[in-house]
Amino acid sequence: MIKIKSDKIIVGEKLFEGYVYALNGKIVEVSKENKPADEEYDYTGNYVSAGFIDLHTHGAGGYAFMNSTVEDVIAGCDYHLAHGTTSILPTISAGAFETMKEAVVNIHKAKGKTKGNILGAHLEGPYLSPKQAGAQCPVFITPPQKQDYESLIEEYGESIARWTYAPENDTNGEFCKYLTAHNIIASAGHTDGKYEDMQVAIESGCNLITHLYSCTSTITREKGFRSLGVIESAYLRDELYVEIIADGKHLPPDLIKMIIKIKGTDKVALITDSLEIAGTDIKEGIMSGTEFIVEDGVCKLKDRSAFAGSVATADRLIQTLVNDCGYTIPVAVKMLTEVPAKILNVKKGKLAKGYDADIIVFDEEIKISDVFVGGSYLVLKSCKII
Repeated sequence: MIKIKSDKIIVGEKLFEGYVYALNGKIVEVSKENKPADEEYDYTGNYVSAGFIDLHTHGAGGYAFMNSTVEDVIAGCDYHLAHGTTSILPTISAGAFETMKEAVVNIHKAKGKTKGNILGAHLEGPYLSPKQAGAQCPVFITPPQKQDYESLIEEYGESIARWTYAPENDTNGEFCKYLTAHNIIASAGHTDGKYEDMQVAIESGCNLITHLYSCTSTITREKGFRSLGVIESAYLRDELYVEIIADGKHLPPDLIKMIIKIKGTDKVALITDSLEIAGTDIKEGIMSGTEFIVEDGVCKLKDRSAFAGSVATADRLIQTLVNDCGYTIPVAVKMLTEVPAKILNVKKGKLAKGYDADIIVFDEEIKISDVFVGGSYLVLKSCKII
């Protein structure tokens, strides 16, 4: 039995003073009662939270989750862990399908070897909209190819947690239905779809929007008549969750506040969408065939026409929500713990009885000091787990 004490235990959207007890990797109690335990940790004055869950990240610390090795996947996940992310979905960009498959295989092999939790791969493509490609390489974008996705899911479906696709290219929702039938989250993203396309997607099992406002369609007009886009669909349909890149760059603070005001804290998940260069001093280069530069705290296409991804880690997302948007730390943390866990349908993201004992400790500046995964204490040193 381990016992963690603090006057700032994050429970829901509030702070609680007392103790968290964990045994055999699970939280057994959160209470004010002081009981004996085998291991005791006193974090009075610091925040104790469920571990962060990042639904969307391409790497960090110089390690990529695509065009890399199993060891790179492990190192990238462990780098994120040092910034509070105890559970992660390594994300794969659009590429040649064999290349994407190889990345899935590497993530599959890395599961169980990281110090944190790989909950499965997230494929962001190649079934996207060329009109909303963003930093995705348009050469590899294609409508759903049944033979490809069925063979991949049949072989490695248990290691795929999520797939981002453009609903307007999914005839009768066939691809979406196949995903949800195999317990894979279908997420609409890099899409130029209209509300009619989203209706089919929702009916087929889609319940998430990939990085809202980043490569998602809005209202259009044809011969005077307006049609809702994916952004408006997200607001109209209460069953849809949305994720937002909360680095303070992709979305300005006022837009973040508007999204949360409309959707509510129960339906918004914070993501990093971080690139392999997150946490490094790299300022320019080529990733997946795309030239980039890093300036103003964000990665951009070299011609500065669009962002190419973030260089944030999860702790920065909380800093943005608190310092720039004015939310309390518990409310911000909820959208990086409890909400992603609900999307994934896992017993994580809450300090409550029966939930996994993935626990982090941080100060007022959201500097991570201590990490527990499955109730086991991990040592932090120079932003690396040792």
